Amino acid sequence: MKLHRVLSSLLAGLGATTVHIALMEIKHRAGILPRFEPYDDLQRLLSSVTTHASEPPLSWLFSYINGALILGLLFGQLFVHLPGRTAIVKGAVFGVVAWLAMGFGMLPLTGHGVFARELGLGGLPAMLMLVMLLIYATVMSLLYAWLTEPVRRREDREPTRCKPD
Repeated sequence: MKLHRVLSSLLAGLGATTVHIALMEIKHRAGILPRFEPYDDLQRLLSSVTTHASEPPLSWLFSYINGALILGLLFGQLFVHLPGRTAIVKGAVFGVVAWLAMGFGMLPLTGHGVFARELGLGGLPAMLMLVMLLIYATVMSLLYAWLTEPVRRREDREPTRCKPD
């Protein structure tokens, strides 16, 4: 992966993670599904595995490491392979896959069951998580497409040159 695409992936992930954290803060302050706090649950899970509790002022760092670094780089690698012709469709596909992974993977590990059904809130946690992940992934996809568009156009126009022997 070229350096420009790596930086674009990181910046897109950083921007999308910032939007996601802002939405989570709005959810928290508005009192929407107060029993469903996936970041707190994940922090508790990680603390139990590592025997080190994350300090509250630094726990936000985990979201940036996960959202910007890990998922941002993964998204940059997958962007051209994701189905869809537009950044919005590619982002939506990535968001749905992330939602399925969270619903069938992370949430059961935190003790809340598949899609947090054990919380007794019906499908509301799953729907909220879907909307949040679709927004996150679509923002990341739009940012990535915007940041890499000039490079993609230039690569499409430039003829392949043979190197002299």
